[in-house]
Amino acid sequence: MSISSLVFPWPWWSVMVFISFVNLVICALVFIKSLNPRDGKDSKYRIWMRVMGVIFTVVGAYRSVFVSRYHTQYAWFDTLANSSLLIRTFAMLAELSLSGLIALAMLRFNKSLPAKEGANSNKFISFFTTKTPYVLVISIFLAQFFAFGATITKLHVLWAIEETLWGIGFLSILPLAIVQLRRAFLIKEEEVKQEVKQRMKMLRISAIIIAVWCIIYVCYSVVYHLPSYWISVINQFQSGPLDAQTGLSAIIDAFMIVNITRAYSDWGFGFLLWHSAYFSVCVWISIFLMQAPRPLETPKKLNKKLTIGTVTMIVIGIITLLSLIILSTFT
Repeated sequence: MSISSLVFPWPWWSVMVFISFVNLVICALVFIKSLNPRDGKDSKYRIWMRVMGVIFTVVGAYRSVFVSRYHTQYAWFDTLANSSLLIRTFAMLAELSLSGLIALAMLRFNKSLPAKEGANSNKFISFFTTKTPYVLVISIFLAQFFAFGATITKLHVLWAIEETLWGIGFLSILPLAIVQLRRAFLIKEEEVKQEVKQRMKMLRISAIIIAVWCIIYVCYSVVYHLPSYWISVINQFQSGPLDAQTGLSAIIDAFMIVNITRAYSDWGFGFLLWHSAYFSVCVWISIFLMQAPRPLETPKKLNKKLTIGTVTMIVIGIITLLSLIILSTFT
């Protein structure tokens, strides 16, 4: 089957690929800049953050290009573009990187702006305001086993467990994200020197980004994402005995065979929304976090033109993607 014979939302895909190309360029610039920081502290932290940021950005670009899942006359290209198991492997690297970026940023925030004495006297509260970034990483790590299992066996229940672990991970850090957001705004309101505010700027922005993302993701997961997955699980159980694929043949199938997306009905609102967030918003978050948010020894001067230009591009990108998603879904 040729590419042209597939009904496919080409405008959405074209915009997505263009955004991914821009993201790669920005990521490269940020990476090069991070190699020569103005302050020489936290070298291991900075190295981990920029490596994980690069991994997520590159995988996001790869997934955006090959999201169509079409067949060509070249077998090697079909495997590269369509292999569920190969895509799952790249996704594992990206997902662990994103959770690592968020977890390390939150742990660094706690170290730079610790809670006031007595604020964490209760052990239960202390856990949710200090240790939950580890819960996030562990949850996403455990989710990978179920994701690979689902890719091979095709059992919906394994996908549902994987997505539930994602929900648990981000739900666990939500209290800390809100606490850190509050601390960030208290810094802004307190009577402190302007130089101190400049030094803490990256921490404030990271607290805002992580808190907003956690709130949006948890709401999306609880209200829309998880119910749809578990309904699918119930339907699979009710349809009769589970026909799980096992053995070497299942692994080969997962590596070589995929379901081709042929019609607009296959590219539903949820699918396009999720992939748009994955390939754009999550990449923007990772690119910012790869700068390793921390108090800077030498405060940076804010480049208002660059900031306004970047924010404008992001807003235009989001509006364009939402418009194309709606048009692709309802036309």
